[in-house]
Amino acid sequence: MAKKKQPSFRSEPLAEALAEQDMAKVAFALRNDSFVVPLMKPRTSDKPTAEQSADVWLYRAPDTGKVALLLFSDAKNKPEALPPFVALHKGLWLHDFLRTHGSEIDTVFFDIAGPHPLQAPAAEIMRVLDI
Repeated sequence: MAKKKQPSFRSEPLAEALAEQDMAKVAFALRNDSFVVPLMKPRTSDKPTAEQSADVWLYRAPDTGKVALLLFSDAKNKPEALPPFVALHKGLWLHDFLRTHGSEIDTVFFDIAGPHPLQAPAAEIMRVLDI
C-alpha cells in the first residue's frame, strides 16, 4: 500500500499575493487555495469538528483586549513563539469560522512576522469571501 502524500504547508498563490500586497489576489488565494492556521493543540483528525475549530490560536492584545486571527502562507512563516501546531484550511472553513467567531475578531493578520505582512479587518475578509 502506498503512503499517503503529506500536504504542503505552503500556499504559493497566497505568498505571491502578499508579496504584491494585493488584497484582490489575497481574496482569490483564500477562496481557491489553502492557508496555514495556528492551533492551541494538535488535531485528532483531518476533518475538524466544530469543537476543534475552537482550538484555533487567537492573539488578544493585552492593552486593548482586541482579538486577531493569524493566518500564514507558509508554516515556516509562523513565529516560534506561537504554539507548534498548525492546520491547513481553505476559504470555506475561514468563511464559516468568521461567521461563527467574527464578532469577537477585530483583525486578520497574514504572515505577521513577514516576509510580507498584511492585515485586514475581519469584516473585510468576510466580505471578500462572500463574493
